[in-house]
Amino acid sequence: MNPSNIFSVVGAIAALQWFLLIFFPLWKMTQLLVRYRVIPLVLSAIYCIYITGFFSVQGAGFGSIAEVRTLFNNDQLLLAGWIHYLAFDLLVGFYILQSAHKESISHVLVIPCLVLTFMFGPCGYLLYQMIRKIKASI
Repeated sequence: MNPSNIFSVVGAIAALQWFLLIFFPLWKMTQLLVRYRVIPLVLSAIYCIYITGFFSVQGAGFGSIAEVRTLFNNDQLLLAGWIHYLAFDLLVGFYILQSAHKESISHVLVIPCLVLTFMFGPCGYLLYQMIRKIKASI
């Protein structure tokens, strides 16, 4: 498969997981996927394949913005970076869902946090932490 096809597949897998988190958080399948972190593990395996297979780009690295830019000029490494986001954002989504259940935070309040985490990662996490602190202070 070429990077465009892999991009579509991993995007669809992650979107399906987010759909389950948002609309069916208590469904057995959702709980199973969250408990065993199945999708982030699959994404992590794909990430490892891409990052180890294509990391040797001349002038690329993490030491400067120019090196990072060089990394992302390569489609395989750009895909690896995208998969990295998908996997880690999902793990944050899992944390939010599990934490909200533990602290009895209404799923109605959690939905915007999950949507924001899906779209803009840290913004959703920040919103969840704000809701959590407000609830704790009441």
